Amino acid sequence: MTILKLKEAREMPKEALYKRLSEIKLELAKELGKIRVGGVAENPGKIRDMKKVIARIITIENEKKISLAKKPKGGIKS
Repeated sequence: MTILKLKEAREMPKEALYKRLSEIKLELAKELGKIRVGGVAENPGKIRDMKKVIARIITIENEKKISLAKKPKGGIKS
């Protein structure tokens, strides 16, 4: 569930991306909670993948904000 390719993430609508982000953050919190209680992670690689997906989603959102800010306002330059 947590694997999210860059191409897929860029094509997702904003609402779906935020929903996926919150789901992954919740899942990560549960996994880290298990470890803090003294348990062992079922799959330590899954935690790393979740962190990468979260960073990917945040990066895509920042790229979208920057691209919107750099769009020309319109008008003709002479």
